Amino acid sequence: MNQTTQIPAFDDGYHYQVMRRAIELLDGAEESLTLEQIAEAMGMSPAHFQRLFSRWVGVSPKRYQQYLMLGQAKEMLRDRATTLQAAHEVGLSGTGRLHDMFLRWEAMSPGEFARAGAGLTVNWGWFDSPFGLALVMGTDRGICGLALAAEMGKDAAMQDLVRRWPNATFVEDADRLRPWVLTAFGAEDDTRDKAPVYLIGAPFQIKVWEALLRVPSGHVTTYSDIASAIGNPKAVRAVGTAVGRNPVSWLIPCHRALRKSGALGGYHWGLPVKRAMLAFEAARAEV
Repeated sequence: MNQTTQIPAFDDGYHYQVMRRAIELLDGAEESLTLEQIAEAMGMSPAHFQRLFSRWVGVSPKRYQQYLMLGQAKEMLRDRATTLQAAHEVGLSGTGRLHDMFLRWEAMSPGEFARAGAGLTVNWGWFDSPFGLALVMGTDRGICGLALAAEMGKDAAMQDLVRRWPNATFVEDADRLRPWVLTAFGAEDDTRDKAPVYLIGAPFQIKVWEALLRVPSGHVTTYSDIASAIGNPKAVRAVGTAVGRNPVSWLIPCHRALRKSGALGGYHWGLPVKRAMLAFEAARAEV
């Protein structure tokens, strides 16, 4: 069937598509644009664009524009960088399970991971999200994959997740995943702590993803800080690779990892999506 399931408030991914076009416009502008200029470029009246924009992000286009400026990431890094090592030292992590954080999650054992999903049934479905079309996969234990297809397209997103666990059995069943997805994107109870995650990765990757879970919304960290937090301060490049291999975008917030210089670095699902996520969270953190 390969149908897309709509989530209330994110119908047809329309909001993200408008935001994506607006972000591209603002990125290319040499100076700040007025509401009227942005709305005209979007083919809307100023009032309509303002309502649509505010519904999506919760702040005015003018204020949101501030978070998309060149120095936004550096400012966040200076003012809202987390200290992951301190979080580790006060006991906010564990080797097998992370309790009382953003999510309830558990990880595959190394042996299970080595079998590349053999004997595992993975349900999947397409959903609209605040950041465009999302492919969500899950086992009976929780969400194991969340890909954002706005930049890479549906076929590439599907292939990306499927090839991670080539020996698994994949079954289309959006209805089974829908309650978790509603919670994951804040369309139900305005919280994500009811969306279980089943992480499928190598032990080093699991450590990196666990560290990412300690970065609060509206804050950022660096690859080098993550490396130090997991006890491998020289493994910055390996950390970057593990961040890029995160199969559960948004819930495991790899978009909050920046280079030490404050540059955004790469993003597996597309830099426009990363910029939209960071600005979305930074703006909402001050609402």
